[in-house]
Amino acid sequence: MDDVDQRLIELLKENGRASYIELGKALNLSEAAVRRRVKRLVEDGIIKKFTIEVKVKEKAMALTMIATSPNAPTYKVAEDIMKIKGVEKVYEITGNYDIAVLISAPTIAEVNQVIDEIRKKDGVINTNTVIILREL
Repeated sequence: MDDVDQRLIELLKENGRASYIELGKALNLSEAAVRRRVKRLVEDGIIKKFTIEVKVKEKAMALTMIATSPNAPTYKVAEDIMKIKGVEKVYEITGNYDIAVLISAPTIAEVNQVIDEIRKKDGVINTNTVIILREL
């Protein structure tokens, strides 16, 4: 992956609906060259998926840090947590906690339900949650 690929990925993050022609103009590449690069990035697994982000008028978000049992494989606990409705992102991390989870739901009460589900998962021994007040 070169600097052009890095810039292409940044442009796609900013506007995933940009046409190959628009991307090519921004990168000084032809439409066909952009198309080939995007195809290769997808095939190589660098671009995992194309998605949309919906702006919801009111939603509650939280970050939950999770400590897992030394007897439970962290990746297995993380995979189980990813299946819970309302879990947006799951990260394996270093430090006092093993997993960080981004939760999104229409209300704080529903965020709390997601946290309760996480706490019930095998291998979860402790959680620490912070509510996100504002996204910049």
